[in-house]
Amino acid sequence: MLATRRLLPTTHHELGLLWQARPAMAGLLVAGLLAGPGGRGPAVRKVPGIGWVTADPVVARAVLQDHRSFTILGEGGVGDLWAQILGDWVLDLFDGPGHHDLRSRSRELFTEASSAELVRGAWGPTLDAVGDRLRSGEAVDVARLGRVLVGRMMISLLGLPAPDGRAAGGPGWPDDEGALTAFATGERLATVALGTAGSTRLSPAQVATARGLVAELTAGVPEGWRSAPPEQLLGRCRELGLGLEETTGLASLLMVAGTETSASAIARTTALLVDTGEQDRLLARLGSGSTPSGSLLPGEDDPIENAVREGLRMTSPASVVGRGVAADVEVGGARLRAGERIMLLVWSANAAVGPFRADRPYVRETRQLWFGAGRHLCLGAALARAEIGAVLRTLWDDGVPLRIVRRRAQRGVLIPSYAELLVARNPGAGSVRDA
Repeated sequence: MLATRRLLPTTHHELGLLWQARPAMAGLLVAGLLAGPGGRGPAVRKVPGIGWVTADPVVARAVLQDHRSFTILGEGGVGDLWAQILGDWVLDLFDGPGHHDLRSRSRELFTEASSAELVRGAWGPTLDAVGDRLRSGEAVDVARLGRVLVGRMMISLLGLPAPDGRAAGGPGWPDDEGALTAFATGERLATVALGTAGSTRLSPAQVATARGLVAELTAGVPEGWRSAPPEQLLGRCRELGLGLEETTGLASLLMVAGTETSASAIARTTALLVDTGEQDRLLARLGSGSTPSGSLLPGEDDPIENAVREGLRMTSPASVVGRGVAADVEVGGARLRAGERIMLLVWSANAAVGPFRADRPYVRETRQLWFGAGRHLCLGAALARAEIGAVLRTLWDDGVPLRIVRRRAQRGVLIPSYAELLVARNPGAGSVRDA
């Protein structure tokens, strides 16, 4: 085990998170990393009980961009799960002509500017309080903070009313406990997929449970769609011409795709910056205003944005992406038949680039594979980046390094994450900006 750890580009804490979440999946991801690009053997392999797998980023991108040969609607795709839960009407919304129409009309929902504004509106006071606590010497549980923040965003985006009927955004709502409850409901919905490594077919009991959770989480969507102002998400959906059914489907997708994944990335990126010592590089860049050598994407000369991208590369919260094979096709040297499935080991492909480095230049091979590729590229990518960046700025904007006081991994969850990650300022550490 120690020898294997030395061969891997990530930290032993990250490996522990993968193992505690789903041991079998962790084994598959580590095997994919060891046998990935530069390793021995074919780029695409067949694994008994799972189907075809690949950890090659170029092959993975080719699969995601080939919409004729691969689909999210058949066995192995997320659309297959949602069709069982929401009904067959989502098939056109997810991968038919309706999907192109939806993407065209919803592309303005999460721009860089609108995402930053959403984060400020939903999280501003909470993050201000966190900064004050750190400056006063208190420890902050970043894992809990991530769940609270994402829960608050869910309530804001979906218009979830308080238990006593208060509307989202009203006095005292949402509060932290309500946010944690909303997050836990989304988490329970995501766990329906826990048993789908071998198949995306759900049992009647799983379907009934999932439908109940969707109804709970989208209870505020009809009223929000009718009456929310245009500057709020549901009002913006209405103004863009999205119907109630489309808006409900979009909201359902967002709450699953962006709950655990965002909270996981927030806590894990924080831990990586401390564990690897890369917080020192980040703080030095924040203090000097310097940029790293190499190619950066436009707008990513900001040290925080660069650290966000590297955190997403290293953690890849949605560690595996599935696709059904819609037509016979050759990819990565393998011949896949219609009706089969392929699993893209996204974590393995991204981690193979190398260890976490806060100023790593843009890597063309992986690009932003953690958000997918092609026409199913994550619709909320800009929002996720804004969320993670807002937390990192709060934790490090004063230029003072942090230490991890205590940590605990979550067990038996779909998305590897921390149950607890307590951080505090290093005793006696001064600001890099004062040095």
